[in-house]
Amino acid sequence: MTKPPTRIQQRNRAAILSAGLDVFSQYGFRGATLDQIAEAAGLSKPNLLYYFASKEAIHAALLERLLETWLDPLKALDGAGDPIAEIMGYAQRKLALSRDYPRESRLWANEILQGAPRIEDILRTDLKALVDKKAQIIKAWADDGRIADVDPHHLIFSIWALTQHYADFDVQVRAVLGDKAPYDGASVFLDALYEKLLQP
Repeated sequence: MTKPPTRIQQRNRAAILSAGLDVFSQYGFRGATLDQIAEAAGLSKPNLLYYFASKEAIHAALLERLLETWLDPLKALDGAGDPIAEIMGYAQRKLALSRDYPRESRLWANEILQGAPRIEDILRTDLKALVDKKAQIIKAWADDGRIADVDPHHLIFSIWALTQHYADFDVQVRAVLGDKAPYDGASVFLDALYEKLLQP
């Protein structure tokens, strides 16, 4: 039987993953190095390699951990709920992800911008299946006259664009807004936008 990791091992592994998240979200997969990650984690490179055999292994662990977090807001969209409230709730959950997990959002964006070489299979299987399933729910709402006749896939894409922007382009958003906090205003705007868009 494999012995459970010690507290020090757990702490070091967590430090490596946190450092990897910082480095990958800043430099992308290609620009990141093991030396950068080891330095950010406060570990020697040989010590880092005890826990993860390569840069690829750290990146894969981060993406695997991120996938569930990334899909959960859409999974929570409930076909039995009020359609407009459910869609607006999804937009708000995605906005909260950008606020609470900006490094993870940039990690995901960097992977997509590079052509998704490490997650393309997931995009074509898990992500596509979930989006198609929820799109069918949205289409049924539209067909029943409970929301406006919108293209469900493009509605979901618009929510991604309007929420992830706040994490992926945080520097630009804050430069334009100055001292104004972005997320309160974004939340009010999203509610107003989607409530008007979706009215049957």
